[in-house]
Amino acid sequence: MKAEIHPQYFPQASVECACGNKFTVGSTKETINVEICSKCHPFYTGTEKSLDSAGRVEKFKNRRAAAAPKAPKAKAQPAPKAEKTTTAAAHSADTAATSDTAATSADAQEAAA
Repeated sequence: MKAEIHPQYFPQASVECACGNKFTVGSTKETINVEICSKCHPFYTGTEKSLDSAGRVEKFKNRRAAAAPKAPKAKAQPAPKAEKTTTAAAHSADTAATSDTAATSADAQEAAA
């Protein structure tokens, strides 16, 4: 262990509870004040009250049973996508129109010269 980086340890630190109970433990603080300890905590003393007095678990089970599993929805079939029209006839018509436009512009250039 490196020197001077660890806090001082108190093997006989005193703990004092709000109820008046005192005991010793090992700690990095010499005195510790707590609000509740094992002598006054309801869990350790046996005075713990049950929180399920309203029957919350039963109410939940009843609601879940009433909801009853519903039939799963059928997935809607997506409509088939329209296919692109790339037939040979459409392609040749586009090509012919392009070549006619090119020929017309070439004739216009000769006439202008």
